[in-house]
Amino acid sequence: MSEFKLDREEPMKIGFFLIENFTMLALASALEPLRMANQLSGEELYSWTLIGSTTDLVTASDGIQISPDKTIADVANYDLVFVVSGINVMESHQPQEIRWLRTLVGRVRVLGGLCTGSYLLAKAGLLDGYSCSAHWECLAALQEEYPLVYCNNHLFSFDRDRITCTGGDVPMHMVMHLISMNHGANLANAISDMFVCERIRDSKEPQRVRLSAPNFVNQPKLSEALQLMEANVEEPIELKEIADLVGISRRHLERLFLAYLSCSPSRFYLKLRLERARQLLTQTPLSIVEISAVCGFISAPHFSRSYRKHMGRSPKAERDLRRKPSSNMMLLEESSGQIGTNSGLSLGKAKSESSFGSVLAIDH
Repeated sequence: MSEFKLDREEPMKIGFFLIENFTMLALASALEPLRMANQLSGEELYSWTLIGSTTDLVTASDGIQISPDKTIADVANYDLVFVVSGINVMESHQPQEIRWLRTLVGRVRVLGGLCTGSYLLAKAGLLDGYSCSAHWECLAALQEEYPLVYCNNHLFSFDRDRITCTGGDVPMHMVMHLISMNHGANLANAISDMFVCERIRDSKEPQRVRLSAPNFVNQPKLSEALQLMEANVEEPIELKEIADLVGISRRHLERLFLAYLSCSPSRFYLKLRLERARQLLTQTPLSIVEISAVCGFISAPHFSRSYRKHMGRSPKAERDLRRKPSSNMMLLEESSGQIGTNSGLSLGKAKSESSFGSVLAIDH
C-alpha cells in the first residue's frame, strides 16, 4: 500500500480525466471527500484538476457539460490520475486518449479508474497482471476482451500502483480509504459523518448486482447461493449442488428464493445468464455462438429461443437495436427546429446501453 501514501508535506495532486458520457455521480463521489478532507483538516491536503482531451466541454451522461481545467497536451505533474467514464464506454473514447494514458506510466505514481474507467485502462494495457474492479455493466466485456486482467466483483481494488472501483457512490468509499491511509482513520470517519454515511464500506464487499433483490441482507445462505450462481455462468451448476455447497436442502433453497426474490432458483439463474448475454451482445464483438457458450447454453439455437422468450426479441435483434443511432430524437429535433433537452439527450445516449429497458424486459 506504500504507493498510495505520501511521504511529503505537499498536497496530493489528483487529475480526473473526463471521458465523453462520463458518470457525474462517480466524479462527484470521488471529488467531494477530497474537498471535505481539506475543510475538516483546515489545510490543503489534496488538490485536483479536471482533464479533457481538448479544451471543448465534456458532456456527462446526464447532459451536464463541464469545462476541463487542463488538456492532455498540457504538461503537468500528478500523483494520481483517475479515468472517469460512464455509459457507452467502448465508443465514447478517442484513440488519442488511450495513447495519452500510456504516456503516464513512469510519470504518474498511481493510475485509477472510476465506474467504467477500468475498461479504458485495460484497453491501454495498463491493467495487465493487476486485480481490478469495474462497474458490473462493463465487467463481462472487460473479462472477455482482456484475459490478462484479474477482474473481481469487489467494490474497489488497491493493487500496487493501480486503484479501481465500481460506480454509484463507491468512489466516495474508496477515496475515504485513501484518505485514511494518508491522514488517519479519524479524518476519514469525520468525512463519513459529514456525508451522513452510515459506515465506510470495505473494498472486498461484492457488488450487489441482483435482478430483483429487496431485503435478504440477513439471509447469508441465499447470499451465498446468489454468489455461486454469479460465479458459475459459463458452466451452470445444478441446484442440488448449490444447496449442498451452502449447507441447506434444495427445498429450503427454493423457499428462500420464492420468499425473497419471488421466483424459483432455476428461473433466477436463467435471468442471470440472459442478463450476462445482454451485456455481451451490446458491449462486445463476440458472435452469438460464442456468447451462447460463455453464458452456459448447450447450443446457439437453444440460447436464441430462450433469449427471445424471456427478453422479447432475438439476440440478433438485440444487438442491432442497441447499435442503431437514436433516430427518433433526430426526427423530433429536425421537425420542430428545437434542440432536445438534456434529459432527452441523455436518454438517447442510454439506448445503446445493455441496461436500457432491462427492468421491463426481465419481468416479461
